[in-house]
Amino acid sequence: MKRNKVMLVDDHPMWIDSLSEDLTEVGFEIVAVAKNGTECLARARATRPQVVVMDLQIPDPDGATCTEILLKEFPDLHVLVMSASGERDDVLRAMRAGAKGYLVKSASKAELIEGVQRTADGDAVFTPGLAGLVLGEFRRLVNVARAHNEEGPILTTREIEVLRRVAKGLAYREIAEELFVSHRTVQNHVQNVLRKLQLHNRVELTLYAIDQGLHNPDE
Repeated sequence: MKRNKVMLVDDHPMWIDSLSEDLTEVGFEIVAVAKNGTECLARARATRPQVVVMDLQIPDPDGATCTEILLKEFPDLHVLVMSASGERDDVLRAMRAGAKGYLVKSASKAELIEGVQRTADGDAVFTPGLAGLVLGEFRRLVNVARAHNEEGPILTTREIEVLRRVAKGLAYREIAEELFVSHRTVQNHVQNVLRKLQLHNRVELTLYAIDQGLHNPDE
């Protein structure tokens, strides 16, 4: 596994210590930790991690605000929110701030580690049970976008094939292997679909695919 630089942001020292140990064991490099927003911004700027694992409920500025600020400064940074909250408003706020994904802390150790790795790989990670909380809001956004184009966006056959696999939760690497194309080609297809659908990230794209019935695991 590629050694990725990770920063952990949480105001609970025991949680940071536990996650740090788990991630270090599988090869991640923990370059910084922070317990509040001020430390988060300063230490992220100093260490330039590739992934930030961010709690939302930290002393000001909070996790969503820090995410928004850091992504404006470092667009290539990947932020994965890990929060005790599974509330709809919290999930939506994290998504709007630009987080790559959202996991609840009740996830298993293996799920948390996999979530960090997939975030490092550029994938969006989303606790499945939270999809229903935001799907209503997502449908509203899609309907607003469609109001500007009554016929709807036209996707190519290949783009639909990629979209179906995104809906299943496959990583870009896995999609590339199934379709016998490069990782870069998959990324390009995803970007084209995002542009056509007027969506912002893979989380929204996954929800779109679910809403369109493209997530049948038997296909």
